[in-house]
Amino acid sequence: MSTSDDAAKGRALGSPLRLRILRLCLHNARTNKEIADLLGLNPASTLHHVRTLVATGFLEPQAERRGRRGAREVPYLATRRSWGQHVDDVGPILIETFVQETAALPPEDFEVWRLGLKLNEEHRQAMLAKLRAIVDEYAELPSDPDGRATSLMIAHHADPTAD
Repeated sequence: MSTSDDAAKGRALGSPLRLRILRLCLHNARTNKEIADLLGLNPASTLHHVRTLVATGFLEPQAERRGRRGAREVPYLATRRSWGQHVDDVGPILIETFVQETAALPPEDFEVWRLGLKLNEEHRQAMLAKLRAIVDEYAELPSDPDGRATSLMIAHHADPTAD
């Protein structure tokens, strides 16, 4: 992969809206119109983002189908290739995406943990490696047909106020 391809992929994933589109298409193929409806946007507004995600390999068109009125529809499914893609300064983008995706959820749909630690570099790296290995293991599993779609966000950050 060239540096320009990698940069284009990083830019494609640098948008909370595009990350939300990928999440919507992770388990179910959806048309641009379905995506727009779920996001409360105009289909013309989402089409640019869908095309960008297709061009960078993060969304894949599925077999064409006919809509309710006989119109040609192309559903898109996430390829899961975004998981390993490096994105510069991704922290604020992921946090904003999380805030947007959870804004309308009832409190009972959240399970949140927060823990303060003081670890040396060796222990910090070991903890992060273990967490990453667990998440990678589950990311590689196929979706359970009888499962409930959920989302996991783990944030690790310095805490200058606790020193």
